[in-house]
Amino acid sequence: MTDPKLSEIIATAIKREEDAYGFYMDIYGRLDDPGAKDTIEWIAGEEKKHKEFLVSYRDGGYSPEVLQLKEVQYLKIAEHQEEPEIEAEMRSEDVFLVASHREYKSFHFYTELADHHAEGEIKSVLLKMASEELKHKEKMEYLYANTAFPQTDGG
Repeated sequence: MTDPKLSEIIATAIKREEDAYGFYMDIYGRLDDPGAKDTIEWIAGEEKKHKEFLVSYRDGGYSPEVLQLKEVQYLKIAEHQEEPEIEAEMRSEDVFLVASHREYKSFHFYTELADHHAEGEIKSVLLKMASEELKHKEKMEYLYANTAFPQTDGG
């Protein structure tokens, strides 16, 4: 990677993904609910994949074409729900809401950083990462909504 600014941003993004993985694995270690644990383990694995993508991109393993963005539903559920405290015995819906908030913060970080850059490779990388975080937020909000407000026989 020849652009020092891009290298610095990629290094920061890699660190954030490592921190996110650690955050989720910390929550994983505190949970008793097997379903919630599986979900948190999955999202931690996604953060690990993000790091692997960024490392490979930094090392020339991907071309800028992989930065294509996919359409994501921006539900804004987390923005209207207070983030629960992390505790040893959390309800599944609270775990999913904590994860939604975490993914929203990551989305917001990458989006704001992208706003400080002109069109080009740096902005594309940042928007790609923002899109990935928003996809995770969407999944966590879906799980939250279906756990907190399950469908009943009455419709």
